[in-house]
Amino acid sequence: MNNLFAPFNMGSLALANRVVMAPMTRTRTENNIPTELTAQYYAQRASAGLIITEGLPISEEARGYLYTPGIYTQEQTEAWKKVTDAVHAKGGKIFAQLWHVGRLSHTSLQPNQAPPLSASVEPAVGTTVYAWAEPGVAGPVAPSIPRAMTLADIKRTVGDFVTAAQCALKAGFDGVELMAANAFLFDQFLSTQINNRTDAYGGSTENRQRLLLETIDAISQAIGGERLGVRLSPFGRLYDLRPYPEEQETWISVASALNDRKLAFVHLNYQPTITDAPLPQGFINQFREIYKGTIIGAGGFTLKLANEHLESGTHDLIAFGTPYIANPDLVERLKNDWPLTEPDRSTLYGVIGAKGYTDYPPYRP
Repeated sequence: MNNLFAPFNMGSLALANRVVMAPMTRTRTENNIPTELTAQYYAQRASAGLIITEGLPISEEARGYLYTPGIYTQEQTEAWKKVTDAVHAKGGKIFAQLWHVGRLSHTSLQPNQAPPLSASVEPAVGTTVYAWAEPGVAGPVAPSIPRAMTLADIKRTVGDFVTAAQCALKAGFDGVELMAANAFLFDQFLSTQINNRTDAYGGSTENRQRLLLETIDAISQAIGGERLGVRLSPFGRLYDLRPYPEEQETWISVASALNDRKLAFVHLNYQPTITDAPLPQGFINQFREIYKGTIIGAGGFTLKLANEHLESGTHDLIAFGTPYIANPDLVERLKNDWPLTEPDRSTLYGVIGAKGYTDYPPYRP
């Protein structure tokens, strides 16, 4: 049965259904450490076949938003263990999303007030990050002008991803997802509009995808590729990510390179519902023809559309984001055609406490 509520074996990991809770930044921690409310939040949603956490910065350099819990210290690792235990106690499966924002950060968040790292010295314009607008006052600010990563920076960052992945497994996560979507670090290297390097990490498609593939290979060697998924947003336009001539060639090359690796999944985040970023006609089928492993689709899926894509075989799992905020029992609501609750958008981000986070009740027919 290729429908949303059928079980699915993702390698050796048995999923109860094909519903994925998509990663969603919630900025809910005061000291970058998950809390008891974090555990409650994810456990409430454990009927999903798979949960992918909000993006977890892999280091202080990787951070671009205040109040986001990390996965690089012992204290953070021990706190996430309480979250994974709570999800597993409800029969759920959970992956940690590993996150480096690259240029989408601000000096107020960086160690020693340093510029954020990126492929090149190309600032993101027309967008904001959530940082210190002034000392003690949080708010949206323009990203700082980045500095181009040196080879030493690149080596250190790959190592930070490996350390974070190892921390995640120590914390009891079933695996990790590499955040290579939505205009963050890896997109910045892939894009010729941003990446103007002349070394082994710039220029050709092979060079521009080098950091992504080196990071994937390093994590796979450390924890096993079957525990690693990768999130991409082909033709995405978030956060000043612009079109470039080699774009389709780049994504086809990435698909081929990922198919050569044994991974848990590739997670494709489509953006036409949130930005003016339509996919080229036939791209989804083309990607499916190249990449033979498990594919998760995300971005504006309804129950009907999800089942159509599952039936056609273009996707194996379907991720839902915003609906999960106000509907912790989303699987049950979709399965029984129960109404969905709309979230209070004023509490999506930056609110400390249960309001708009763990206080949405399950549906009572």
